[in-house]
Amino acid sequence: MESLLIPTAVVALAEIGDKTQLLAFLLAARFKKPLPIVLGILAATLVNHGLAGALGAWITSALDPEVLRWVLGLSFLAMAAWTLVPDAIEDEETRIAGRFGVFGATLATFFLAEMGDKTQVATVAMAAHYASPLLVVIGTTAGMLIADVPAVLLGDKLANRIPMRLVHALAAVLFALLGIATLLGAGARFGF
Repeated sequence: MESLLIPTAVVALAEIGDKTQLLAFLLAARFKKPLPIVLGILAATLVNHGLAGALGAWITSALDPEVLRWVLGLSFLAMAAWTLVPDAIEDEETRIAGRFGVFGATLATFFLAEMGDKTQVATVAMAAHYASPLLVVIGTTAGMLIADVPAVLLGDKLANRIPMRLVHALAAVLFALLGIATLLGAGARFGF
């Protein structure tokens, strides 16, 4: 259950104020069609995080357990620092939206925005950390939806009421705790 709940919480917190949440606000304001936007976010996240989860599972099988423990621990600590850096939407990601319809635009822009993003990297690391990459992918996808669906449904009204620095600080603390726990051997029960 931990391999589902921790990724959900970490990604939900890390996603608040992230460029993909800002993209959700933008798409909602532009298209005013929440259902295809939410479905596009879901599809893009499942594909993106599914690939990240598969990479994490492969890393687990490819690295020596002691090396993996250090790589993961340091990765989580790096994610803690990265979470404190705010994201911005790039213009090219928003231009795609005009060509493919609401669902297609959301699918394409979210998939591209997630490539190399904090939550994708976190999915790789958590899939490598936990023995159940499928649960990690379900959890990280749920975390994305927890953060992004309200952005689609409530738009700018919600954005102005969320203390972004506090949320980013909480996400950073969770990543740091995962990093420290991993370095101290918390993953030993999983073989690393």
